[in-house]
Amino acid sequence: MNYRVPQPVPQVILDDVRGAQKMLSGVSRVTAMEGSRHLSSLTGSPVHFKCENLQRTGSFKLRGAYVRIAGLRPEQRAAGVVAASAGNHAQGVALASSLLGVRSTVFMPVGAPLPKVAATQEYGAEVRMSGEVVDETLAAAQEYADRTGAVFIHPFDHRDIIAGQGTVGLEILEQCPEVRTLLVGIGGGGLAAGIAVAVKALRPDVRVIGVQAAGAAAYPPSLKVGHPVSIDHPSTMADGIKVGRPGDVPFKIIGELLDDVRTVSEDALSSALLLCLERAKLVVEPAGCSPVAALLSEPERYGDGPVVAVLSGGNVDPLLLQRILRHGMAAAGRYLSLRLRVTDRPGALAGLLGVLSGSDANVLDVSHVRTDPRLGLTEVEVELHLETKGPEHCAEVARSLHGAGYKVTG
Repeated sequence: MNYRVPQPVPQVILDDVRGAQKMLSGVSRVTAMEGSRHLSSLTGSPVHFKCENLQRTGSFKLRGAYVRIAGLRPEQRAAGVVAASAGNHAQGVALASSLLGVRSTVFMPVGAPLPKVAATQEYGAEVRMSGEVVDETLAAAQEYADRTGAVFIHPFDHRDIIAGQGTVGLEILEQCPEVRTLLVGIGGGGLAAGIAVAVKALRPDVRVIGVQAAGAAAYPPSLKVGHPVSIDHPSTMADGIKVGRPGDVPFKIIGELLDDVRTVSEDALSSALLLCLERAKLVVEPAGCSPVAALLSEPERYGDGPVVAVLSGGNVDPLLLQRILRHGMAAAGRYLSLRLRVTDRPGALAGLLGVLSGSDANVLDVSHVRTDPRLGLTEVEVELHLETKGPEHCAEVARSLHGAGYKVTG
C-alpha cells in the first residue's frame, strides 16, 4: 500500500500499550491462539486465530473501555460515564464501569438486538434506547454528556482506547513470535491502530493488514486523500465494523503504520462465519470474521509465513446468525434449487424423492405446478430446494437425476 499520511510521531506509543497491559492484568483475559488446518492448507502457511471472541463480554472492547475509564480523574468518575453503541462497546463500557465502581449510561439504537441490550443491563449499565441508526444514538449520548457532565467514552477515537486495544498485539507477539502477517478488521480503527503501534514497535518486519467490509469501507478513500472522509449509507452485515468515517486519532496511526487495507464481500463474510463455526467450532460475529474472509478470498497473498487472524468478537444475534448461516451455505454451494417435469401419476413424486435419497441430498422444500400452459396434459412441474455438501455434490445430484431419466428445466 503506497498511502502515506504526513504526520508527526503517532499519538500512541509502545509505552502506552505496555502501561495498559499492566492495568488490564487480572481484568481482561489473555485469549487463546488456535490453529486452522483448513486455512493453513489453503494459504500454504500456518494460520492461527487470536480468539478475542472468547474475551470477557465477547469482544476486545473491554480492554480499551477499562483503560479509558480507569484513567479518569476522581471528579470525572463521580460524574459517571456515557457511551453509545449497538453492542460490543456497550457491553465493554458497562462491565468496565461496574468493575471500577463508576455509574454508566449506555445509549443503544431502537431495534438493537435484545440479547445485547440484556447483556449490557446485566453488566450494570442503565440502557436508554434512542435513534434509528448509530449516528443518531451517538448524538443522543453526546447531548446527555453535555447536559449532565458525564464523560463520553468514544468507541475508538481516543488514545487510551487505542492503547488498551493494542494489548492484543502484545499478546500475539508473545503467543506467536514467528508471525509474519497479521490481519485485523477495521471499523473506526481503534483495534487496528493499537495493534499496529505495539507490533510495529517491536517487530517492524511483520505485515499488519486491515480488513473492511466492501459496503462500509471508509479507510481506502480516506487514506488516498490523506484525511478521514465519510461514506454515505455504509451497508454490511458486519455491524461491528459498519462505521461511516474513520476516527481522527486511529486514522493517523493507521496511515503511518499499516501495510495495507483490504476489502471483502458479504459472501466472503458469511462463508468465513460458516467456516469458523464448522471447522474451528467458534461462534464469531461477522465483523470478527473479516480477517478470515480476506484469507478465503485471496489465500495466495498469505503464503510467506505464519498468519494471525484476529477474531475480534463473538456477539451475534441468534436471528441474524440464522440468516447469515443460510447465506453462507448458499455462497458455499450448499443449496441447490432446480425444476423438472414428471408424469402426473401416483408414485411419481415418491420415485423422484427416492433418486434424491440415493444421492444423499436433503430435501428442504417441494412445490408442484400443474396449471402452467407450457405443461403437457399429463405433466406436472416440480420445484425442489435441496441441501447438499457443496458444488461437487450438486453436480453429482444433477447426474443422478439425468441418469434416472429426469430432465431438469431450470
